[in-house]
Parts: sequence; structure tokens; C-alpha cells
Amino acid sequence: MINNRKQLIKEFIAFYKIKNHKEIPNASLIPENDPTVLFTTAGMHPIVPYLLGQKHPLGKRLVNVQRCIRTQDIDSVGDAFHHTFFEMLGKWSLGDYFKKQAIEYTFRFLTQVLKLPAEKLAVTCFAGDENAEKDEESAKVWMLLGIPKERIAFLPKEDNWWGPAGKTGPCGPCTEIFYWKAKTKPLVKFNPEDKNWVEIGNDVLMQYIKNEKGEYLEAKQKNIDFGGGVERTITILAGLEDDYLSTCFSPIIKKIEDMSGKRYLIEGYKKPMRIIADHLKASIFIIADGIIPSNTEQGYVLRRLIRRTVKCGRELGIKNFTKHVALPIFEIYDDYEILKKNKNKILEEIEKEEKRFLETLEQGLKVFEKLTKGKKQLSGKDAFLLYQSYGFPFELTLELADEKNIKVDEKSYEKELQKHQELSRTATQGKFKSGLADNSEATKKLHTATHLLNQALRVVLKKPDIYQRGSNITPERLRFDFNFDRKLTNEEIKKVEDLVNQKIKEKIPVVCDFMTPEQAKKTGAQGVFDDKYGGKVSVYSAGTFSKEICAGPHVNNTSELGRFKIIKEESVAAGVRRIKAVLEN
Repeated sequence: MINNRKQLIKEFIAFYKIKNHKEIPNASLIPENDPTVLFTTAGMHPIVPYLLGQKHPLGKRLVNVQRCIRTQDIDSVGDAFHHTFFEMLGKWSLGDYFKKQAIEYTFRFLTQVLKLPAEKLAVTCFAGDENAEKDEESAKVWMLLGIPKERIAFLPKEDNWWGPAGKTGPCGPCTEIFYWKAKTKPLVKFNPEDKNWVEIGNDVLMQYIKNEKGEYLEAKQKNIDFGGGVERTITILAGLEDDYLSTCFSPIIKKIEDMSGKRYLIEGYKKPMRIIADHLKASIFIIADGIIPSNTEQGYVLRRLIRRTVKCGRELGIKNFTKHVALPIFEIYDDYEILKKNKNKILEEIEKEEKRFLETLEQGLKVFEKLTKGKKQLSGKDAFLLYQSYGFPFELTLELADEKNIKVDEKSYEKELQKHQELSRTATQGKFKSGLADNSEATKKLHTATHLLNQALRVVLKKPDIYQRGSNITPERLRFDFNFDRKLTNEEIKKVEDLVNQKIKEKIPVVCDFMTPEQAKKTGAQGVFDDKYGGKVSVYSAGTFSKEICAGPHVNNTSELGRFKIIKEESVAAGVRRIKAVLEN
């Protein structure tokens, strides 16, 4: 009987290894070559170039478990199944097998390995529209496997279609698998709206390519991408209806109960306990991948998660608790070396942010006193000011106002909050798309240029140990962070620029080779050699000038790049410099 995440992951990977899938590493939560997202939001992120046709060093069949962060649903956390951090089981076929085999594999794993009774399964398929045909093919495969016609629902594009992530690119129908979680016998006819049916996995069938004209064409390389949530699967296997009662969360909940003296199963305490457990888990993994609380990008999300945790602790009557509640998380995930190595730093950062926020709350209390002095009503604008500028939870404002018999204009506050959320959504819209959103020629060129820049810095500054500390590439420019302890002189900047342009003029072929990380190291390839690499890696060489481990995408020849120009060189942190550069035609 599988009852914990480690057993489930082991069985899943073993099943697909027998089917000739190669295991790929569980990648960082911070995407390496993707400026369109703040975090790795799905198992497909690290293999984006290969879904677009680039050959993977390990072949056409892949499997892994991937740690993920999704922040779109942050306000939904608190119910029984929404999470900010989760692990995703994934299998891929890159132009190898397609619908029939993919569906058969999924069905066999669920029924033979997990021992889920087939009579408690149902599926959805794509209903078809003017751009793509009804997915009768998948439905027929399910019926041959024993799923009756009454248990197959055809749903429209908003329910059973994936992609493209951007305006163009791979896309196709999905077929989602549902399990009847109730103790009662399921009804004969499947109704996807019935909450007793929970989704347990999804095969994305990348059958089409959407072009710039908006046409859906048959893809030359048809891909399969399966995703299944570890937490939800463990909950189902345990016969539970609440993820927070499963082994992925129960030790954390127990610690919160012990510290607060409150019981989880008492309704009023469920939501704050769930938020603390979820947000602390997410925070621990984000810090492990090198992020610290700040007011921008990933650091801002991390700060928000920790502060929301502290606010929920206040609701339960506890403070200075985060470090203690974090400890069971390290035990649940003791198979992550990155957590073991960074444990002290993680606990220190969480504790520091908790203390900082408690001080901010104290400031907020003083501002609250000033705003309400001699008043009978607090405007929505002032309530929002307390929330936005001092991190003051609205619930706390209401509580304090009630104590002083002051009314709060809640409608006005909601309007201010909606305005802020709309602005935030607009500002981060591009940050939460899949990495397939941009694989343009301009981005490929700039990506290749970063390799030339990196090597040029080593040559000009006479420091062979310079390496990438961060990279952000858009179709307009590249941003490259590297380790160096002083400002570059104008002469050094010009020499770097000239060297890159010389290599572009030399029309050097850019070649990709597959090899083990050990072989790559021996041949002089640049890269941070840690446990993030799998059995084989892609090594891109521009002649004898540069050689780096990278997943792409790249041009075929340096002559395609145009003229390289550095537009800015600046400091971003102690011992880290940043170069911004463009390519001109």
C-alpha cells in the first residue's frame, strides 16, 4: 500500500523506466533560460526546447518528478486541495509514441500499480471546434481499456485543450482522468461537475502547431506531456478528502496544533493552519533555490508567503513560530539534498522575515491609531493604505475597528483592492506564461550571444572562473549577471564588445554534442557542476572559443547574430555585476 510521497514517486519512475523512459533531474524552481515566468510552474518547463523539436540528450522518452510553484491560486489556498508548492509526476514522449500508448500507460499505472479500481475512473476528452476535430481517437482507446461510454465526457476548449502558451506554437487536446472519491458507488453516468469526481492526472496530446495566421496545423513532432499531482494522488490512495490530512502535510499540521493548542478539525482553525502549512513549505523550497525575501519578482512572492503565514499565526494566537513549524517539512522532504545543505540558511531567512513583519505590524498599529483618532468611520482608502504600505491584514483592521465602535467602508476597500489586483495582474501577466511563449529567432540569437559574452569576459578580465549568476533574455535584449568584484572600465567594456563582434564576423558554426557531465567537465565545458544534471547533457560549442552546458535554443552560426552592443554595466549585489546588451542588424 502506497501511503507517502517517496513510495509514490519511486513506483511511478520505476514503471516508466520499464517502458524505456529515462529519468531527468528535478530542476530548480527558478527557470534557467526563461524570462516569461518567475517560477517553474509545471513539469514541462525544464524540457521546453525539446517539445519544440530540439533533441534531448537522453532520448525521446522521459520521466521525472518536478517541484513546482504556482502563485495564481495563492488566494485560494486554505481549502482542502489548493497549494502554492506541489510536486508533479511527469512522463513525456517527444515525437515517439502518441495517443494510444500514452493513454494505455496512464491507465495501467493507475489500475495495476496504484490498484485504483477501474469502475471508479472516468475521463474527459476534447469536444472539437472549428479549428480542431473532436477527439474520438482518445475516447476509443479508453473504451477499449474498459472505460464505458457513459464515463467519457466531451468538453470544450476551455476545459480540454492545452496551449499554445504564446500566440503560436505546439498545442492540442487533453484527456483528463477522474477518480470517484466518495465511499458510495459512483453513478453510472459521469458528471464532471459532481465534486465527488476529482482529477488525478492529465495527458496533454500536442497534436497541432498554431501558426501566425491563427491556423491549427498538424505538428511534425507530436508530443505527449502527462502531469499528475503527488499530493492529490496520496490523498486519494489514503481514502481521504483533505490533502492536509495526508502524509504530505499531517506532520506540519500536528506541529501547528502543538504550538497553538488548537485542533485542526475544529472548523474555524482549518483555513489558517492550511495556509501556514502550505506557505511555509513553499517558502522553504524557494529559499533553498537561492531566493531571499525582497520587494521584487521571486523575492516579493516569498515575502508575501511568509507574511501571510505570520498573519495566520496571529489568528491562532502564536508568534515567533515559523522556525519550529518548518522542521517537519525537512523530514517529509528528506530526499531533497538542496534542503539538507541549506537548512540553517532557510531557517534563518524565515525567522528574519517573521521578525521584520512583526515590527511592521507594530508600525501599522500606530498608523491605525492616527487614522481613527476621533473618527466614527475608516475609509476604504485608509484601510487599503494599512494593507498595502504596512502589510496590515484587513481582518485585523476590522477587528480593531470593531473594538473602538468604528465602521469600516468595506465596499470602498474592495474597490481599492480590485484596482491593485488588476494592476498586479497586468504587470505580471507575462511572468506566468509557460516558457513555450517565446522561442523567437531574436531570443535564440541573444541566447547564443550570452555564451560569447561569458567567454569574452573571461578572456578580457583574465579570470577563467567567471560564470553566470543569472540570465534574463527577451526578444529585445539580454541581461547577464556574473561574479566579479569591481566595476568594468570603459576600455574593458569596449574590449569585451569587440571580442564578441570579432567572433560573430568569424562565422563560427555552433555545434551541439551530447555527453555525460563528467565528459563535459573533462572537455572544458563551462557549467556549475552539481546534482542538477542528469545522465547526459547538451554541450554547445562555438568553435574553440566557447563551450557551455545549456538546454538551448541557439542559432547554427555566429554570423546570424548581427552586431553586439553593450548598453549598460552595473552592480546588482556584492561581488555580482550585470551587463545589458542588444543585437543590432
